[in-house]
Amino acid sequence: MPHSQFANLSRRERQIMDILYEKSTCSAQEVQQALPNPPGYSAVRALIARLVEKKFVVFRNEGGRYMYSPAVAEDQAQNTAINRLLRTFFKGSKVKAVNALLDVDSESLSAREIEELERTIARVKQAQETRAEE
Repeated sequence: MPHSQFANLSRRERQIMDILYEKSTCSAQEVQQALPNPPGYSAVRALIARLVEKKFVVFRNEGGRYMYSPAVAEDQAQNTAINRLLRTFFKGSKVKAVNALLDVDSESLSAREIEELERTIARVKQAQETRAEE
């Protein structure tokens, strides 16, 4: 599914997708309970039905109750969300985004987390050097 289709989700549809990714599988009632300022149950069912129609959500019948799950891989959804965040708030700059994340909560980073960040940066540098040599 192209990334652009994620961008076409309404705010409520995105909220529902967030709930489904967080919970993995849940009923329409559970979705309604997790929504901020939830609309009525029928409206939630209609929104979920639209997500099923758009192929973002799949469902199965468990004892007469429909259980809903995301149909789109979480990593694909994460990439789309990150790209939207980068474009919207950081003018596409990954450096500005990473610096903002580190500035927000840098004091709570553990030594292990800092080492993981350093390994990621080293891996990215290595990949760039390899591409430059080719």
